[in-house]
Amino acid sequence: MIHGHIGRRTLLVGATAVALGAATGAATGTAQAAEVSPLWREFTRTPVTHPQIPCVGRSGYRGGATRFPRPRVVADVTDHGAVPDGTTDCAPAINRAIAAAGRAGGGTVTIPPGTFRIDGLIRIGDSNVVLRGAGSGRTTLYATKSLTELIGPYGSRYGGDKSSWSWAGGLIWLAPRARWDSLVAAVRSRAWPFEGWTGNKRDEWTTLTAVAPARRGDRTVTVTDPRGLRPGRLVLLRLADDPAHTLLQHMAGGGPGPASYVWDDKTKLLSYVPYEWPVRVTRVHGRRVTLERPLPLDVRPEWDPRLTTHVPELTGSGVEGLTLEAVQTPQSPHLLDKGYNGVVLQCAYDCWVDDVTVRHVDNGFGLVAASACTLRGTRVAGRGSHHPYFCREGSHDNLIEDFTIEERTVPAPAGTQLHGINVEGLSSHNVWSRGEMRMGTFDSHRGLPFANVRTDITVNNDGRHGGDASAGPLFGARFTHWNIRVTNGRAGLMKIDGLAPYSATVGLNTVTEFDQTDVPDFTGDLHSRLELYGTTDAVRPRNLYEAQRALLR
Repeated sequence: MIHGHIGRRTLLVGATAVALGAATGAATGTAQAAEVSPLWREFTRTPVTHPQIPCVGRSGYRGGATRFPRPRVVADVTDHGAVPDGTTDCAPAINRAIAAAGRAGGGTVTIPPGTFRIDGLIRIGDSNVVLRGAGSGRTTLYATKSLTELIGPYGSRYGGDKSSWSWAGGLIWLAPRARWDSLVAAVRSRAWPFEGWTGNKRDEWTTLTAVAPARRGDRTVTVTDPRGLRPGRLVLLRLADDPAHTLLQHMAGGGPGPASYVWDDKTKLLSYVPYEWPVRVTRVHGRRVTLERPLPLDVRPEWDPRLTTHVPELTGSGVEGLTLEAVQTPQSPHLLDKGYNGVVLQCAYDCWVDDVTVRHVDNGFGLVAASACTLRGTRVAGRGSHHPYFCREGSHDNLIEDFTIEERTVPAPAGTQLHGINVEGLSSHNVWSRGEMRMGTFDSHRGLPFANVRTDITVNNDGRHGGDASAGPLFGARFTHWNIRVTNGRAGLMKIDGLAPYSATVGLNTVTEFDQTDVPDFTGDLHSRLELYGTTDAVRPRNLYEAQRALLR
């Protein structure tokens, strides 16, 4: 949004200067002369409604805040019995300290330097609680058991013999207390749950008000009844699909291709709707309600648009400055993970992870029905993982920046799978920025994710995407890959002008197709753009997210 007397031209110059001033070292070859992208110039004229590039400048904790809060220290884990000797089970003591902080209304729980063995998982279930180590190189939690051992086997709600620990749950698990309790109870009773904002059966919500028609990019909507709304309240925008699947078509950009696509047999995809988008209310003036972020989609009467309640959220909580190292076991066969998982944020809003490394994990960092969260300075290391990062179950507006996926330390066992930075399940407006991927890929995992950005990333593109055919398309509209350096020259899931509708590939070095090769889900003209192809670090702005953030402030 443009504020006060500052003009759009001034902001454009400032935003471009931010990008032009960034470091320009290339990962492959020699950096070419800088060139401002014509697509960027277009975007600055229509930043919230551009047809190919999504508006993600407000993604992340508190709209992309560069600093996280530092609440007062209320407990140290050693005061509750934790001992950094590497042999004493410290999980009960750490959880006691975290619970004490929750009872106090929030605060920071510190973990001093050393190695703390944990034979159980670590839970943050109360808002405004921060677990802070002395730094990822100084504080280590050594985890000896998997989620299968600690909670039990977790099957798939879609049937088969898969383990849902392959994409859910963490040995450090941030989720609202009541939501976590209900999830675990469902797993132990083998009633495999939905994992999002409206409960295990998606029935834990009530209508606050109907919403009048509005357009993608609007921040103010008209409601029928504003009495249940107030500034600061977190609500869900709920959009149901109609029999013609026009909501899903809209997520894919609309037009002949999505209109002719066969949606009815995509049973897993159809289970993901209604679309649920959490957002805070910032102003209520009569029946006019202003939201903290622009609408991600149109709001149309045929989709029965409502603002609703949801399960209580976790907010203002974080994990900082530690390494979670799992006992080293062989990586499990694909989809049979035991749950040596890292850090997961679930039903969390405005939460964060900062300076955290996970090692020897099945799955690294997870966003499950999490929104407006930031993962900064995170690293996945060790013997190799299935999903180094996963973003699913309708996760929106998250920021993953300054991230690293290290090369595996042991060869991959037969029958295992490596993905990379994953997004699926109608997740939208998520950003991966300033990354180094020494293995993996840009794993769009079907489930019609849309309007996501990967920018300023170096990748050895040796992973493979996944996704059941019943989960539908790999890409919805407005995916953008911006300034990507592919060290092994493989095109798959990097160059997406032939795969993703209404999307953009900008500033990519020359790549060729080999290994997993995909065909587009939609027929006809995809209206996708390709710019500055065959260049390395030539596009300006260099980092699309940072430039958008500067433009929109």
